[in-house]
Amino acid sequence: MTTAVGTGKTVKMEILRQDTEGGQSRWEKFEVPYRPGMNVISALMAIQQNPVTADGQKTTPVTWDMNCLEEVCGACSMVINGRPRQSCSTLIDQLEQPVRLEPMKTFPVVRDLQVDRSRMFNALKKVKAWVPIDGSYDLGEGPRMPERKRQWAYELSKCMTCGVCMEACPNVSEKASFIGPAPLSQVRLFNTHPTGAMIKDERLNAIMGDGGLANCGNSQNCVAACPKGIPLTTSIAALNRATTVQMFRNFFGSDHMVD
Repeated sequence: MTTAVGTGKTVKMEILRQDTEGGQSRWEKFEVPYRPGMNVISALMAIQQNPVTADGQKTTPVTWDMNCLEEVCGACSMVINGRPRQSCSTLIDQLEQPVRLEPMKTFPVVRDLQVDRSRMFNALKKVKAWVPIDGSYDLGEGPRMPERKRQWAYELSKCMTCGVCMEACPNVSEKASFIGPAPLSQVRLFNTHPTGAMIKDERLNAIMGDGGLANCGNSQNCVAACPKGIPLTTSIAALNRATTVQMFRNFFGSDHMVD
């Protein structure tokens, strides 16, 4: 194995491979040249350029998702040494070797480390995670948010839909209906927006049924795992209060839309 110039070091890696969706998985071992400051994606790229296992057997290049390479898009999520993380911001120097890479188990595996996160995007559709406006004509300037509220809302808007919080949550699984912490936090974000609040009751009603707030076990794993430090459990607590009020509005009749 060729080593990095000037270091003589290599990075030992073990990767859980899977050729097809629903296919059998297997572990493969690799050894790639070390470079100071390299991240997990750098190591994966080295394997992609030379797909040979540590014992010299040729194999197929490893498949994974990536895009921005600077922890903005959220595409490169995977389980690294047992912890769901972003592979672009995880440095080799911070990891014990061998570095073990696995796909997130919360989502269906497409191939190798690539997963299908459709359940997250479908959950965002369910809770209408957008600001409802008619863009067919000039609406003029929208309502302003107080600066303190805007700064707070910005923290929630950092969500990359990376799926790390979903993977860390013990209540989210392939067989469970819980939509997960990320979509719930987005409900709070858009219900806070002056225009987004126009359909506040619709979002709250969407999370009051099966798969919604009641399925959260308050394990706190999500907020600990979030790469952006989003206060997910704070949002969930606030939504518990908001849905309680919404429940009474639904019960008492026609003026429940009036604040």
